[in-house]
Amino acid sequence: MKKLVAIFVVACAFITESFGQELNCQVQVVSPQIQGTTEKRIFDNLQKAVFEFLNNTKWTTDIFSIEERISCSMFINITEKLSTDEYKATVQIQSTRAVYKSSYNTVLLNHNDADFQFRYVEFQPLDFSMNTFNSNLTSVMAFYAYTIIAMDYDSYSLNGGTPWWQKAQTIVSNAQNAIEKGWKSMESTKNRYWLVENMLQPTFVPMRECMYKYHRLGFDLMYSDVAAGRAVVLEALQGLEAIHNQRPLSFPMQMFFNAKSDEIVKLFTGGLQEEKAKVVPLLQKIDPGHGIVYQNINRAQ
Repeated sequence: MKKLVAIFVVACAFITESFGQELNCQVQVVSPQIQGTTEKRIFDNLQKAVFEFLNNTKWTTDIFSIEERISCSMFINITEKLSTDEYKATVQIQSTRAVYKSSYNTVLLNHNDADFQFRYVEFQPLDFSMNTFNSNLTSVMAFYAYTIIAMDYDSYSLNGGTPWWQKAQTIVSNAQNAIEKGWKSMESTKNRYWLVENMLQPTFVPMRECMYKYHRLGFDLMYSDVAAGRAVVLEALQGLEAIHNQRPLSFPMQMFFNAKSDEIVKLFTGGLQEEKAKVVPLLQKIDPGHGIVYQNINRAQ
């Protein structure tokens, strides 16, 4: 009987491990400007702690198989040691999504957050609560975990990421009294506050629609009909012009094109001439930062 109970417990643990957490996140912590054996050991343990925090936390109530986990990465570059246990850093966040019936992964998020200051005491558990602000380290990690999940859900169903954008917004609200930067509206127009604030505003409804059409109705269709999928992507991009007309150079638009500009060029390089005639001037208008890049669409005949 005891053996059966033991087997059952192990089986349940395996199922929980295999069908639980949402993220498959690679974490790297580097510190090229800070030398020393002690610091290297601390940063190695920080890397392990952040890895376990992101990958072992259950962020939603949904069930994910191992194959369904969201592929993402966090690259933490520690630039300065401010005190015994306080550091200044940047964090590069990237997430990708598999395209239906293909080996291709499309980038959903590729963002560098330079406002990352945190305390870390070696071997101290990384505590996080949705109700309170415990530490900047876990709050920033949790904020981007929900951002990654929200973007992924938005790419599969129209406005599917709303509950997770709201979770990210709760984290922002809890951090309003934090001394660290990145959480308040007056600090910048391109920080965590404005990312989630914008994504939940009516002005940015076309952005959420674009995420769904671009991926689920566009790229996911290309295994059977590339031309039809590309046409939907063009339609999705055209919808972003409404945002540009109201909020030119907005933060979410810049984040979208930082992730998508190279992919869009590759896609429309093989498009019809009439598609190129529409998409190039559109992109140069709504994403002038990559204007030169978009010229490459017309160079390939």
